[in-house]
Amino acid sequence: MHSDSNFPVVDPNLPNPMEAPRPGDTSPPRIVLNGVTKTFAIKHTQSMKETFVAKIRGKQTSSKFEALKDLTFSVPEGQSVAVMGHNGSGKSTTLKLLSGVMQPDGGWVRTRGTLGGLLEVGAGFHPDLSGRKNVYLNAAILGMSREEVDAKFDAIQEFAEIGEYIDTEVKFYSSGMYARLGFAVAIHTQVDTLLVDEVLAVGDANFANKCMDRLEELKERNTTMFIVSHNAKQVKRLCERGIVLDHGRKAFDGPIDEAVEFMREHNRR
Repeated sequence: MHSDSNFPVVDPNLPNPMEAPRPGDTSPPRIVLNGVTKTFAIKHTQSMKETFVAKIRGKQTSSKFEALKDLTFSVPEGQSVAVMGHNGSGKSTTLKLLSGVMQPDGGWVRTRGTLGGLLEVGAGFHPDLSGRKNVYLNAAILGMSREEVDAKFDAIQEFAEIGEYIDTEVKFYSSGMYARLGFAVAIHTQVDTLLVDEVLAVGDANFANKCMDRLEELKERNTTMFIVSHNAKQVKRLCERGIVLDHGRKAFDGPIDEAVEFMREHNRR
């Protein structure tokens, strides 16, 4: 196979022991991607006038960017997987396909059970609503019923460390307060699979550690986790498996310590 960089490419037809279920577990995988491709059109003009002029001059008005190329892997139940790679490698695109925000252009994606995403902390917050009202709004977007939020509201507020500001409009929140409340809502949802995209770098060090402790609790409860992060220390603490993407292809897939070392070695080149 041909690679677009110095990274090797993993043959998707080779058996991968990391995709095997745990001993005694006969459950089907929580996540399966099979031959997935995703292409985006990149416009080189910003207006109809620029497009018209470019066409007269014979210039290209758009080009295609292949974000994912024949990506195949599966994730067994209860496994925590880190997805790593340089910017533009296809990590966030993969998460968006799993969450249903996007559809693949080729191949297919399957998920089993309930799925929740920490793709963007606070996504769905309305700036003119109070923190309290936004908790209910954001939780509804994440699939929680009002009764579930009622039962967990005190725990969410306590975790977020918002205090009396819970009834203040969130447009007056600091970025840290905004992030803490969004994370608190998301991790109190009951899901089988949790998608996490670079949101562990929010808040101060104490809050980040609290978030990590919470994610470890979810891991111990057999929640499947699919995490995008550049933080080697965090993924080694949370994950047992690492997938390295490069130019939309799978360059490495194996134990997390080996995946982190793989990234380090290739960063030195």
